[in-house]
Amino acid sequence: MNTLVAEKRKIVKKSALKKLRLDGGIPGIVYGRDMDTRSIFIKNTDLLRVIKGVGRNGIISLNLDGKSKNVILRDYQNDPVTKDMLHVDFLHVDKDTEIDTKVSVILKGTSAGEKAGGVVKQYLHELDITAKANDIPDNIEIDMTNFQIGHAVKISDVKLDYGNCTIKHEDEETIVIIDYVKSVTEEEEEPSAVES
Repeated sequence: MNTLVAEKRKIVKKSALKKLRLDGGIPGIVYGRDMDTRSIFIKNTDLLRVIKGVGRNGIISLNLDGKSKNVILRDYQNDPVTKDMLHVDFLHVDKDTEIDTKVSVILKGTSAGEKAGGVVKQYLHELDITAKANDIPDNIEIDMTNFQIGHAVKISDVKLDYGNCTIKHEDEETIVIIDYVKSVTEEEEEPSAVES
């Protein structure tokens, strides 16, 4: 179930926002090309339930004033200590709306190269993409299982699997590589710096 109920929020003092958060609410806004920006609040538990169901980039049916609007979670602010959500921004979308966003890169499995003593070096943890609202993937997955030492995955390697979106990186950029590890004996054999 991807429906989220929102209520109108008046511009209020910090003390009132603090009470709203203590009562389990999150202040936020909803905006889009064909609507005025609206101040809202939602229940924290409801938002977490919906995100668990549709994913970080999924389309949410936001019910406001008895009307439903398709939105995505565009941005949010977390408390640096408690990690609680302090504020959320929703963008009103339709299925043909093209959106610029970031998508996480998830590495799946343990590579053959790691088992042989190699080490994984991940250079890109998020990718900038443009896609229609319905085509935004929850994340970019890379199956590492069969990769040997020396194997590198570049942007060009993942573009084929995610053809519904435009990945806004150069084809030759490296996402992840299974690198060699220098042995301890090699490090010991390296000449030390000559003291002057």
